[in-house]
Amino acid sequence: MSFSQGLSGLNAASQALDVVGNNIANSQTVGFKTGSIAFADVFAGSQVGMGVQVSAVNQSFTDGVLGAGTGSLDMGIQGNGFFRLQNEAGRVFYSRNGQFQKDANGYVINNQGMFLTGYQATGTPPTIQPGAAVGPIQIPDGQMPARASDSGTLNGNLPSGSDVVTNTTFDPTDSTSYSTAPTMINAYDSLGNKHTINVYFAKTADNQWTAYSKDMTAPGDGFQQTALQFDTSGQLTTNPAKLHVQGAAYHGGEALNFDLDLTGMTQQASEFSMNSPTTTGYAPGLMNGYTVGDNGQVIASYSNGQQQLLGQVVLSNFTNPGGLSSQGNNCWSETPESGQPVTGTSGSGNLGTLYGNKLEASNVDLSKEMVNMIVYQRNYQSNSQTIKTQSELLQTLVNLG
Repeated sequence: MSFSQGLSGLNAASQALDVVGNNIANSQTVGFKTGSIAFADVFAGSQVGMGVQVSAVNQSFTDGVLGAGTGSLDMGIQGNGFFRLQNEAGRVFYSRNGQFQKDANGYVINNQGMFLTGYQATGTPPTIQPGAAVGPIQIPDGQMPARASDSGTLNGNLPSGSDVVTNTTFDPTDSTSYSTAPTMINAYDSLGNKHTINVYFAKTADNQWTAYSKDMTAPGDGFQQTALQFDTSGQLTTNPAKLHVQGAAYHGGEALNFDLDLTGMTQQASEFSMNSPTTTGYAPGLMNGYTVGDNGQVIASYSNGQQQLLGQVVLSNFTNPGGLSSQGNNCWSETPESGQPVTGTSGSGNLGTLYGNKLEASNVDLSKEMVNMIVYQRNYQSNSQTIKTQSELLQTLVNLG
């Protein structure tokens, strides 16, 4: 019987060394999770055991150290969750390896060519629509189309000590028809043509002003105006304080047609000053690059200074990650023992946090593995000794015969 016991010990120790060897071999594999072997004794209806067997090889899903990535699409996870991957046949896999790049069609893939999945941004401007389906994320290379300006803001201070304008006929070329130097504002039409809008202020009476706007790029038929009333504390009482912007069509684009919000204007006994004006809209732009935010959002930047949401990576977690089936290539697949996946965005529910431009290192502890290797080697030698001893006993019996 000792032969079978010793042999089972040799097999078990050999498999244990295989696990240790695999851990050490993958100590530099991104997202690798260390394995550990579990043993169970064998009985066959007697008080003397039949040996040992390997009952399971378990994996530890503790976090690896998060380090700097080398690519713009590198990602790392801390906490619960896996990247959700999909092959060309539609089969779903799960991984902690965050090394991704873009393929020839713009899809985000891993080193094995499997698609990274998440929510694709749609609409203008692109957003993640409620109830969006999870699928492969694609990064388009196309030009960002222009957006026409449809609103803007302008605020600052008008000097209360300014003289009242006596020339009540406004003329941009006649400085006696307004009180302040023009404020220039940039706006864009439907084709992305840039327009310069000048805003003028004329004091018409104490605490009363008139604001004028004129499209200097496509002047059209004149100017727009609105009256502004201030109280004795210099606070604007006009509500709503809107100055319309209107011009002519320019180089095929639609004419500008939007309002500037002047709500923040004040009138104080200080110099004329305007804060930086803002308007919506922008010219068309070419993609300069893309990054992954810490919430899993893929953001593209363009030559027109704008950024645009392209998609958002999702994570999946399981009730029992240890029940996942290892498929190689740093991937696992769902099993009845793992339970069904819970999928969501970074930081939601019990999902961990996804970090852009980071990579999760292997969680292998090399010092521990070296100690385990020594222990299993001694175990192997000890089992070999039981077989040798049993052989010597049999030889003694043969000699007695």
